[in-house]
Amino acid sequence: MDALARQQHPPDEIVLVDSGSDDPSYLEQYLGHKGVRLLLLQENVGFARANNIGYRQCARDSEYILYLNPDAFPQETTLKLSRQCLIENQDCGVVGGRLLGWDLKAGKASGLLDSTGIFRKWYGRWVDRGQGERDHGQFFRKESVPALCGAFLFCRRLALERMRLAEGVIFDPDFFLYKEDIELSIRMRKYGYGLLYNPDIRVFHCRGWRARKEMEFRQRILAAKSELLLYRKHPSPYICWALFKYLLVRCLRL
Repeated sequence: MDALARQQHPPDEIVLVDSGSDDPSYLEQYLGHKGVRLLLLQENVGFARANNIGYRQCARDSEYILYLNPDAFPQETTLKLSRQCLIENQDCGVVGGRLLGWDLKAGKASGLLDSTGIFRKWYGRWVDRGQGERDHGQFFRKESVPALCGAFLFCRRLALERMRLAEGVIFDPDFFLYKEDIELSIRMRKYGYGLLYNPDIRVFHCRGWRARKEMEFRQRILAAKSELLLYRKHPSPYICWALFKYLLVRCLRL
């Protein structure tokens, strides 16, 4: 919230959605704030459904919609540059930025990249480009990308409405967690809209979960199931990779 308040062009309204947290009391400080709408859900409905609930609360005349994770902190010029980017690129539906790592324990930037767009390996695995690499200015060219990280998605409202699945349904609710941002990206491109990575747009992302090798089995199996679901929604020979990954996780707990 503080990062949004410091924007050169702050948002007209903010919709906060808490999806069934055990203790949402930390959000009480925002009750009654002008321009802030707080939605406390009784159960965890998943990332996609929670985003859709928030979207339906946005003003109907909003020209742009920002999806922002609670563990992502945009720098002061982020919204201004994002809006300008969509104005200058009318064929673009979503713009993403240079996501940079943030060390919560140290309270400072980690110096590592978090995401510079999402790309697919030759065998079918989707990865955040540059994640974990030391930031030394690589990937510093504005370019179209296959997919963008859901931690920060600055979207053209018209594009969202054209590729929606139903009234007020932007993210596919069949995805509880993981790969919903890739599914949205694929669908956006199928409707003829570009996805643009702009390195001048900078967002710190501390990621509220542990490194993959330390992820609980439940999370790993959920991620594997989401990848299978992605290739069922958008049929591709790459489903062979997704099935192989699922079996590795299910049978060998890798």
